[in-house]
Parts: sequence; C-alpha cells; structure tokens
Amino acid sequence: MKFGRFEQQGRIFYGIVEDDQVSELDGTPFDSHKASGRRHALSALKILVPCTPSNFYCAGLNYAAHIEWGNKRKGTNTKLPEKADVGYRSPNALIATGETIIIPADSPGPVQYEGELVAVIGRQARNLSEADALSCVLGYTLGNDLSERTWQKTDRTLWRAKNCDTWKPMGPFIATGLDPMNLTVSVRVNGETAAEYSTGKMLFSCQHFISKISQYMTLHPGDVIWLGTDNATEPDLKHGDAVEIAQKDIGVLRNPVVRAQT
Repeated sequence: MKFGRFEQQGRIFYGIVEDDQVSELDGTPFDSHKASGRRHALSALKILVPCTPSNFYCAGLNYAAHIEWGNKRKGTNTKLPEKADVGYRSPNALIATGETIIIPADSPGPVQYEGELVAVIGRQARNLSEADALSCVLGYTLGNDLSERTWQKTDRTLWRAKNCDTWKPMGPFIATGLDPMNLTVSVRVNGETAAEYSTGKMLFSCQHFISKISQYMTLHPGDVIWLGTDNATEPDLKHGDAVEIAQKDIGVLRNPVVRAQT
C-alpha cells in the first residue's frame, strides 16, 4: 500500500495511491482512518511531503563504499565506524517532490545529493529490541540529503551544510510492507543514472538504528529516520540540473536545482 499526502484547492488530506488514482481518506495513516469514498486523479493533486516530523533523525556513515569514495576524493583515511551514530536534520528544510532545491548564492560548493531510504514511524515507541524494532514503522519513503561540502568541512556543526531551506526533499509516498534491508535505491541526474545501491549493504541495519534511538528517546508517529547513502555522490549539482531518487515500490522523488542570484 502507498500513502500520500495531498493538497487540493487549499485542502490537505491523505490518500491511498493506486496507479494514477488516489482514494481519499478520512483521518491519517498515523491514527484512525477510513475510506471517504472520494477519488481523485493523481495529476489533479499537489503532492506534499508525506509527513511532517516532530523529530528528524539521520544515520551517519552507514555504507562502506561511500566512506571509501570520500577518502579517495578528499585524501582522508576515515575508518569504518565501530558503532552507529545518530544525527539530526531540520524539518524546516523539507520539500516535496517537484519543488525546487535552491543553492544559496554564496555557496562555494560542491553541493551533492545523497539518496536515502527513510523509515517513517507509525506509532509511539520506547525501548524496542532489534527484533521488535520494525513493529513501530508505518512504511518507507525516500530522501535527498543535500550536502554542501565546503561548509561541511569548515563549520563546527552542520547547521547550514545540511539544513539550508529546501535541502531535504522527501517523498513522494510512504510504502508499507517493504523489507528495509532488501531494496534498491537509484539516483538519476538529468535523466542519467548516477548511483545505485542495495540497502542490504548498510553497516548498521534499520532495526539497529530504531532500537538504539528508542533506548534514549521516545519515537512518535510521523518521526523519520534517514538511513544513509552509498557509493559516490557525484556529479556535483548545479543550476538547471534535475535530481531524482527512485525506488520501484515507493516511486520517484524529483526536484529541479536552482542557484539563487546575488
């Protein structure tokens, strides 16, 4: 099943996506809901970010090939992590598929994509074991963790390197019933495949991250956990590009890129 969040003439609602049709719901996937009987053509609706998280978690350095690529590009010697690291992103940076990524005019670059699988929490949870971790997940969506590499190196925190307005595209839909450790995520830039990887290559599993976070913080419906990216994140993005993150069950998250004028 695929859930989407939509807007029509100023009215926001959730629906179930079936090919090119949307069956509108009364309620949301995060609480009680039922079919309303109203159906819409998908093309007649504005697709919104599939949820508005109160907490936005992210996995740090969760794929070996991505670390190896970074070492070659930067001449560094970053080791594989011995434990899972959890970071944060700003919900203020979220945009939906079709909306524009804006590179600030003073960004020295490079600005790069990071296509990621995203776990969407469906119920409140605390102190979950890894065996039970996926019981709190509603489903999975896609994210693009835009990153400004100069700022990432020079700022003490990642406040702007990762969190500029528009730098966290997420969507298009939330797909249920998927195995987060057996999916293929693809990245296309201007229609050309730039990267493709299997989520089975995570250094630390989706279950591990959920369990670890829940030992210290309560997970709430609508919270999201971005699970990292693999391989190179090239080519560098520039004005006029279009970047797509795709997975066959979830759909395609597509966003044009624009550099702001001075």
